[in-house]
Amino acid sequence: MTVPALASALAIGSLVALTGAIPALAQSAPGNAAAGGAPAQTAAPVVPGPVLPSGMDITPDHMENGRWYNKDDIPTFKIENGALDFASFSGYRRYHSECHVCHGPDGEGSTYAPALKNSVVNTIDYYAFQQTVASGKQNVGTGQANQVMPAFGTNKNVWCYVDDIYSYLLARGTGAIPRGRPASKAAKSDAFIAQEDSCMKG
Repeated sequence: MTVPALASALAIGSLVALTGAIPALAQSAPGNAAAGGAPAQTAAPVVPGPVLPSGMDITPDHMENGRWYNKDDIPTFKIENGALDFASFSGYRRYHSECHVCHGPDGEGSTYAPALKNSVVNTIDYYAFQQTVASGKQNVGTGQANQVMPAFGTNKNVWCYVDDIYSYLLARGTGAIPRGRPASKAAKSDAFIAQEDSCMKG
């Protein structure tokens, strides 16, 4: 169902027409115009954000320390008026400073390490991501354990920004932002600065 059709259905009070419309609406581009190019007169309902294969809804729900979180307090991204939230932009910078050598530019992966933009969407949850970043990862399948990813739990340039890196990778993995430096970013908030200073100096 298109946005104009959904708006018309709502205008006549037909709640039945809403059934099953949300998934289709989530796939449509925002701001579709009504027939003839005129904007729809009835505001479309709030559409839930993307839901990962795990069932986790990554819709931004609240902000804390200058970072967006979903309703379950898991970091997520927010794009408003074309601008990526500052924390996720920070994640882009930290990822390319600390992670891309192994995991490839823009979370795309390499012959050495997996594409993290796909991992955070399809295979590992936030807590597994945190644990792996903090403790590293060993390859034990060969009969002799060897470290294949270093531990970054004591590296403040990574650990102070682990939520930012995660939200950036979510934005990449869901296709919300393209490869490369995000074209526009939100302002750096005082709350972000305070938490950053506390972590880096702590």
